[in-house]
Amino acid sequence: MVLPSVDEVVLKALLKSALIEVLEERSDLLRDVLAEVMEDVAMVRAIQEGESSGLVSRDEVFRALENGA
Repeated sequence: MVLPSVDEVVLKALLKSALIEVLEERSDLLRDVLAEVMEDVAMVRAIQEGESSGLVSRDEVFRALENGA
């Protein structure tokens, strides 16, 4: 089976057009992806901060949670 040849420039233009159309019609998808990325970055930073901070006891953790800290 012979596949038709697609010019790289034409393919790039088609993909770009399709992506723009999806983002215009479903901007919520982009918003959700960006929110997810921001949450992931915040989680990584929290983990890194936790790794460099001192250890605390289990009781201290639960006290902080109970006090809303």
